[in-house]
Amino acid sequence: MNLFPEAGLKMEESQVDPTKVAQFGRYQFSLHDANTFSVTWELVPGRGAFEKAQQEMIDAAAKAVSSGRIHALTITDNPGGNPAISAEILGAEIRRLGMEPLVHLTCKDKNRNQLESMLYGLQRAEVRNLLVMSGDYPKDGYGGAPKPVFDLDPITLLGLISELNKGMEVPKPGGKTTLKSARFFTGVAASPFKALEAEQMGQYYKLRKKLTAGAKFVVSQVGFDARKMHELLQVVRLLGFGNIPVVGNVYVLPLGAAKLMNSNGLPGCVVADKLLRNIQAEAAGPDKGRAKRLERAAKMYALLKGMGYAGAHISGHGMTVPDLLEVIEHGEELSHRWPDFVHEFDYSQENGWYFFERDEKSGLNTMTPVSRGVHSSAGMGYSAMRMIHHLAFTREGVLFGPMRALARMVDGSALESAYTKCEQIIKGLTNDCRHCGDCAMLDLAYLCPMSKCPKNQRNGPCGGSFEGWCESYPSQRKCIYVLAYERLKAHGADQSLGEDLVPPVNYDLHETSSWINFYLGRDHSAQKLKIEPVARKKKPKK
Repeated sequence: MNLFPEAGLKMEESQVDPTKVAQFGRYQFSLHDANTFSVTWELVPGRGAFEKAQQEMIDAAAKAVSSGRIHALTITDNPGGNPAISAEILGAEIRRLGMEPLVHLTCKDKNRNQLESMLYGLQRAEVRNLLVMSGDYPKDGYGGAPKPVFDLDPITLLGLISELNKGMEVPKPGGKTTLKSARFFTGVAASPFKALEAEQMGQYYKLRKKLTAGAKFVVSQVGFDARKMHELLQVVRLLGFGNIPVVGNVYVLPLGAAKLMNSNGLPGCVVADKLLRNIQAEAAGPDKGRAKRLERAAKMYALLKGMGYAGAHISGHGMTVPDLLEVIEHGEELSHRWPDFVHEFDYSQENGWYFFERDEKSGLNTMTPVSRGVHSSAGMGYSAMRMIHHLAFTREGVLFGPMRALARMVDGSALESAYTKCEQIIKGLTNDCRHCGDCAMLDLAYLCPMSKCPKNQRNGPCGGSFEGWCESYPSQRKCIYVLAYERLKAHGADQSLGEDLVPPVNYDLHETSSWINFYLGRDHSAQKLKIEPVARKKKPKK
């Protein structure tokens, strides 16, 4: 069984051209060097510009640079959704220390124009390495909770960066001009540590979109299950991106962080109940578990290196440079024994789902995908929506022609306001429509990502869901992509979640009729069907 029919099982295929890798800096090149196991260390900034914590972070960065044992320092962007000193400014400081920075670039706080502006600044500062992510849902800020943005998602942001790397064509008075090419080296995060089939498959379908959109490397989310670590490597190869470097996340896990992750207090980071019990027992020791957690991290480093990961992304609250060096050095010493440690990372979630069958000999995975079972019923409501879609929103549907003719007649007339209000009422009752005018329900099993996903993800789930529940509404609201997968799977169509890239909302269409926009060729769904566009008529003056 293939994850995607067009990808196949050709493990050696890749869309990376190794001859072009050398144009980038030291960190990027090391990821493609089979003789180098790249190591990054994550720095977590906080609030304030000149506080003690910020200076301690820069001092630690300088010591890490002088150690000569790491290839890049990574900087989180408003960690946990809280305000912090900007990652791009710290990236420029890290570069001045003589080290390649890897800046986290998230979509949660900035619209597309601000992201583009930031990229120009990063380009000018020669900060080239970016880890592109959705970002944690914003938390408390000045005066209360901030308004989340999520204008672009990681896939569309990768598209913007790819355009900048090629030399983006932009308008100017009297014509167009082409900007000087950037040299950004972009990676993405991916989580293999989801408990449910629907949840995990959503992650893999989105990963395919990220790689297709131009991601040059992948960093795993935090998790401690060896089979899942192995699974991510296999899936990247299964998708036909075998030469894309995959970096494993090595988190030095104290008890406090373990408790948070076990309850999804740090969304997307997974600590199974069994691991939490082990850490609780270790924390009762005289060193509060320090030696055990550093040893666990070193074994995980060795495990990743032995499996075939391109590097290790080391992180952990309260880590010092001596801790970092101990993990690296001990991990290197243990790396030749990595198969011995597989059983120590048998931290599956309760009833957790795996993409591949278990290899009883190694404790990892075979190359045989598990059966994903029979397609269950998706419900009468979804079946009715599919029928309506076929009748009215496909070229061969019997209602397509009359609806297009009606849209032409109503467009720009005195009837348009009433027509739009009628549409808004119908879609509001059935889909909680937010009237964006550039509808994505046709892409997502007739579910609205603008109203039902707090992060407005139009190309796949974020990484923060837990046991199928939305990050922002745990135990209250199912992740919209879990629902979409279940609907689509019932009709054998779940692979559509990994296919067409959905563009960001075109706000020129905001609060206009999405039906008129579709039938008159103005929105992204109409463009996909090659519906001939009709210029918008001016409304008559009152």
